[in-house]
Amino acid sequence: MPAPARHRGAIVRAAAALFRRNGYAATGINEIAEVAGAPKGSLYHYFPDGKDQIGEAAVRFAGKGVVATLEKLEQEHATAASMMQAYCRLLAGWMAKSGFRDGCPIATTLLESAPQSAGMALAGREAFHAWRAVIVRALLRDGFSKAEARRLSTLAVSALEGALILARVESSGTPIEDVARSLAVVLRRESVALKAAGRSKSRR
Repeated sequence: MPAPARHRGAIVRAAAALFRRNGYAATGINEIAEVAGAPKGSLYHYFPDGKDQIGEAAVRFAGKGVVATLEKLEQEHATAASMMQAYCRLLAGWMAKSGFRDGCPIATTLLESAPQSAGMALAGREAFHAWRAVIVRALLRDGFSKAEARRLSTLAVSALEGALILARVESSGTPIEDVARSLAVVLRRESVALKAAGRSKSRR
């Protein structure tokens, strides 16, 4: 008899949570099944290729969650700077709530699996691309060129990933708060410079 459809989502959510907290290598199939409340056989029903396939699904699931959050904040905030500050506040709150045991929803998995697992590496690239795409869109709305927006989106994501590691190691939200302030300064300063350059050109 096929495993109930509800088990697949529970398995992916459980895997994403466990990988985020404990890492990919330290999380076993039995633990995923237990946390998911799913029969072990259902894991192999949905993921016949085993743990790597579960990891790929977990990375995609977590990546979509980040994109959904960023898109919501994009709609709620007028500038990329304020959007990123709001996202950093959420991250700091989530980290504190977990007792600083959680990490990035996909980095803890990708650091241990890419590039060895082509499927997870691809899922990770797509997730980071989607995150940056939302930030790029907000920056384009602020008046940045595509090249500038791409560069700044990479800076923002890289800074956040580093801040999450520091926050976890230091058991403090301060690194995330520092990144929030620094990103806001950089984005606003570049935005002001961009507008000044535009005004200068218009006078010529």
